[in-house]
Amino acid sequence: MRKYWARLAVAAVVATTVAGCGLGGGSSSPGGDSASAAVTGEIKGKVTLQTWALKPKFTDYMQGVIDSFQRKYPGVQVSWLDQPADGYADKVLSQAAGGGLPDVVNLPPDFALPLVRQGLLLDIASADPALAQDYVAGGIDAYRYAGQPGAYGYPWYLNTDVNYWNADLLTKYGLDPAKLPTNLDELIAQAKVFKEKSGGQAYLMSRKPGLGDLANAGVRIMAEDGKSFTFNTPEAAALLDRYREAYQQGLLPKDVLTDKYAGNAKLFSTGTAAWTTGGGNYITSLATDNPTLAPKVVPSPAMGTPPLYVQGLSVAKSSRNLPTSLALARWVTDAENQAAFAHLTSIFPSTKASASDPYFSKSDGTNASAAKVIAFSSLAKAAVLQPVQVDQAMSDIVNQQIALAISGGTTSKKALDDAVARCDQLLKN
Repeated sequence: MRKYWARLAVAAVVATTVAGCGLGGGSSSPGGDSASAAVTGEIKGKVTLQTWALKPKFTDYMQGVIDSFQRKYPGVQVSWLDQPADGYADKVLSQAAGGGLPDVVNLPPDFALPLVRQGLLLDIASADPALAQDYVAGGIDAYRYAGQPGAYGYPWYLNTDVNYWNADLLTKYGLDPAKLPTNLDELIAQAKVFKEKSGGQAYLMSRKPGLGDLANAGVRIMAEDGKSFTFNTPEAAALLDRYREAYQQGLLPKDVLTDKYAGNAKLFSTGTAAWTTGGGNYITSLATDNPTLAPKVVPSPAMGTPPLYVQGLSVAKSSRNLPTSLALARWVTDAENQAAFAHLTSIFPSTKASASDPYFSKSDGTNASAAKVIAFSSLAKAAVLQPVQVDQAMSDIVNQQIALAISGGTTSKKALDDAVARCDQLLKN
């Protein structure tokens, strides 16, 4: 959905200015929420909650959460809207342009950013002083934006990546599944052994790096004010140089830099690659696609800082019923309701209280359960590695320049300089 949001972000600036955004509930000035005091008041009256593509699969669950909220607070009336998956970005922008954002709205961090810039979302960190003590830091930080004070969403449900290894291939080609790589140095070293033993018939490494890899190498991707990119550093160039050397040594598939590249997960599922990354439920889905491979898979924690994928609930600053809106957003995202949701689908809760829930923290001995526990335990240190300001056009530029550097078509420094310059221009536009 990010590609839709990027296309429409400029339109939001125009539309929200025309609409005036003057429905009460605070200033609508761009650049963040002007209110710094906690929101207090009686929880009563009408509020609207909007979710994204939860009907019909999760209708019973969501209605149950809403009903229990209304029972706890007699006199509250929640109107639940659920928008279809396709066109959700357009719908939210249309609501914003018309001054009609729902009181509580499901927004991933990149969807929330243009609304934050236009002053349309409430600063939850100021409105709810207990935010930081109840939710994992990475989930909150996903709703903090460079150059914008505050945090603009309750993290709702999360996921992250885990490493997955084909134990049979590792053993066949000279590696020990009990001694898996934990960093890039070990990965490259083992990839050399793997190539030598396999004769190039399979690969340990099978993807090129991205901005997340640069971030994990300690490279700052964006300036603190959010107005420019900064990933053209010597450290970033050194990382690309290492990948270029690995590519020249045949440690990666030749088509990894081309449009013919099938993708890391596809190569893994077909037995061409011995390593891939995926969410905490990957083995369960793999059991459907390749039931003979799934039992042979060994999971391990992501290298470096695990990437964080977040869905959250934001509150419209224009809400006429902020106390009830905040209470509803908190209710939907509390530990009990998130745990119940996680039992229905492959997500993880964002509350600190969930850390002691054995459903997430204890394995039943299967590799799929072990992967779930690894993923859940990783959430405490997981972070959004790629700034949400990076849209699809910027991603294309970065990927093209990285491929050019790794192929030897240009130096790593020049590729990064060109990527930063072009992305900066898109950011300004």
